[in-house]
Amino acid sequence: MLRTFTLDQLDDAVGLMREGGVLSYPTEAVYGLGCDPFNRTAFDRLFALKQRPPTQGVLLIAAEFGQVERFIDLASVPADVLAQVRASWPGPNTWIFPRSAEVPAWVAGAHAGIALRITAHAPSAALCRAWGGALVSTSANPHGQPSARSAADVREYFGDLLDGVIDAPLGGQERPSTIRDALTGTIIRA
Repeated sequence: MLRTFTLDQLDDAVGLMREGGVLSYPTEAVYGLGCDPFNRTAFDRLFALKQRPPTQGVLLIAAEFGQVERFIDLASVPADVLAQVRASWPGPNTWIFPRSAEVPAWVAGAHAGIALRITAHAPSAALCRAWGGALVSTSANPHGQPSARSAADVREYFGDLLDGVIDAPLGGQERPSTIRDALTGTIIRA
């Protein structure tokens, strides 16, 4: 059964994810689907909900750099590049880094890197803080459909197949975050 949470109920939403649940939550521009990146069963359920090929991978969202640092192969990232990326955070900027051995293979899919974002969106950041780390973040929609922009959209797409949704405002961005390669600066998604 789909449970709806408010921002005052983040501990309950986190509890749902700790039990292997898949949660939808507002981000900067659209609702996302998230789960524990280390829980393969939850991750597989998330991909089944999206009807998305598992080779595509997902990004991880966090509230602060310390929550994503462990996922980056820091030895492969020049100090000036890391400083430039960190200066763009928190904000609607997703960067692809060389991944460390701590990134579960299913999170990266067929990609060599890992996509990471430190969000400035208060509800998303509060969720990551309550969780105590980075969370899977991918748009809340079946593959090929428009991204959900409200809790009602999420309910319409997934109904009781989804475990929970946080009903809170989006961050005011018109489009999902820009994705760039951290080492080259190449824009992957504008």
